[in-house]
Amino acid sequence: MKNYAIGLLSLVLALVLGLEASARFRRDSGPKLAHMVFFGLKDKAPETRQRFLASCDRLLRGHEGTVSYSVGFRADDVDEPVSVKDFDIALHLVFASKEAKLNYLKDPRHDQFVEENRELFDKVWVYDSYLQSE
Repeated sequence: MKNYAIGLLSLVLALVLGLEASARFRRDSGPKLAHMVFFGLKDKAPETRQRFLASCDRLLRGHEGTVSYSVGFRADDVDEPVSVKDFDIALHLVFASKEAKLNYLKDPRHDQFVEENRELFDKVWVYDSYLQSE
């Protein structure tokens, strides 16, 4: 009976410590960070847009700390009064934390993407926000 009680106490202690460590990790890592980048291209030809999307997929997808990745063309057929139409490509990344986004920006693949595509950009808009819910 004594060994059973010690085992049970050890299990409870391990669970409590595990929950505390998990809560501390969530506190320390902070909220997820959404990084939305909108590109206006100088050349709007379909081939240029496709090449740009392929470059995004090759160099910006799959970075450590990325929770979500998507890229695509502006929805030309959506015509609402509040729809912004002065961009061509939208890149949406969600990172596990601000630190993950900073690491992404320092990654050589990100630098390579900028170097390979810099001449294609007319304008670039970046919107960063912390996610409170999903």
